[in-house]
Amino acid sequence: MPAPLVSVYYLWKFGCKISPRAEVEVTPNLSIGRGAQISSFVKIKASYGRLEIGERVAVATGVFMAAHEGGVEIGDDTMVGPNSVIVGVNYRYDKLDVPVQHQGTTSKGIRIGKDVWIGANVVVMDGAVIGDHTIVSPGSVVSGRLPETVVASGSPAKIMFRRR
Repeated sequence: MPAPLVSVYYLWKFGCKISPRAEVEVTPNLSIGRGAQISSFVKIKASYGRLEIGERVAVATGVFMAAHEGGVEIGDDTMVGPNSVIVGVNYRYDKLDVPVQHQGTTSKGIRIGKDVWIGANVVVMDGAVIGDHTIVSPGSVVSGRLPETVVASGSPAKIMFRRR
């Protein structure tokens, strides 16, 4: 489906704004909240699992999101910085005698809370959980659980301090 039609479709269905330069799949697995904004050159894939984007979520240029069986949930009022990657699937790699690409995949899913700020170039890996009101600094890799109201940084992301 041509990108301008995808933009009109999601505006009509969910009341969100999607750039005609974004690549967003039209699938029943995808829901986007009212007032959400998806910028140019964003790719959103939800063919294999549920991807839920909350209300008033801002997704900056160049972001890649993909959901699998475990799903991806992004809470209301969250901001995702440019060139970030949120992928809810991982390859299996437990057998040394079988190439990784032939071992199949696993999917635990990703949960991102409300009012979260994900900085530029952040990677959120399968199984990650980010609590409400948390800030993830640019260039970080989130592979585990981050509680509510913290600022986290690094690879893997670790708590730097608690917000007050």
